[in-house]
Amino acid sequence: MASDPAPNPHATAEEVEAAWKDLKLANVLYHDWEAGTYDEKWSISYDERCIDYATGRFKAIAGDDGWPYETAMELGSGTGFFLLNLMQGGVIKKGSVTDLSPGMVEVALRNAEGLGLDVDGRVADAERIPYEDNSFDLVVGHAVLHHIPDLPAAFREVLRVLKPGGRFVFAGEPTKIGNAYARKLGQWTWWLTTNITKLPALSDWRRPQSELDESSRAAALEAVVDIHTFDPTELEQLAREAGAAEVEAKTEELAAALFGWPVRTFEAAVPQEKLTWGWRMFAYRAWQRLSWVDENILRKVAPRELFYNVMITGTKP
Repeated sequence: MASDPAPNPHATAEEVEAAWKDLKLANVLYHDWEAGTYDEKWSISYDERCIDYATGRFKAIAGDDGWPYETAMELGSGTGFFLLNLMQGGVIKKGSVTDLSPGMVEVALRNAEGLGLDVDGRVADAERIPYEDNSFDLVVGHAVLHHIPDLPAAFREVLRVLKPGGRFVFAGEPTKIGNAYARKLGQWTWWLTTNITKLPALSDWRRPQSELDESSRAAALEAVVDIHTFDPTELEQLAREAGAAEVEAKTEELAAALFGWPVRTFEAAVPQEKLTWGWRMFAYRAWQRLSWVDENILRKVAPRELFYNVMITGTKP
């Protein structure tokens, strides 16, 4: 870590202005900015709730054969949500976190240390991963592919660092149609929540204006760093063209996304102390029930392109 750049959570106005024209700089600034509060913002935890979620996503696309994988790297790890919860769930023994944002790598390593997990980390560009050929049995990522400018290069790099027969699993990527309705739901919920809480009777539910303004600026930059949305078939083809074998994409979350996006936006718009454990468990249990509806009913009748999330797996020949 000595040669890695330091986090920059307080970008200057000049840096933010430059980021509008530089996708990688935008990703670094946005994620350094968000690193310290990212887990809170997205209700990320490292307990049974998120362990079940992470292992459930992995099993849904890649099954449970070969557990535990001896070595795994998370690409675009953020705070370590996917890798660390997969390790706790018995999927992985030893892990490495990588992210373009120094702030995210710092938080991920701190989270790993707090959990007593065997993890190292590097600040890394997904298009030039700083590990040797044939280093890992598994590469994972969650909500990362849509941030990467050159996806063909990233897939080639993933296959390069995998051992022969190694597997990659990426989850939490937005579909083209799913992203369209999720964005609208988020915008409407933000407008409604921030305006209703102006009423005197609901003033305790309003975050300070400075925090709301900062969240709005972060959201504006978020629109820059979210580069891609995906058609599942086109994503499969992209992985095959990079040299992957046994490629398969699946989608999930339709009813769950229509519920989840307003809930997550509402949570970001109100003071965190208002969001009790009871509220968080209600939101999670409701999401679980709607995910059951998606999996057991809607998946059988709705085209896969309508669902919000796409997952993809493949292997290195």
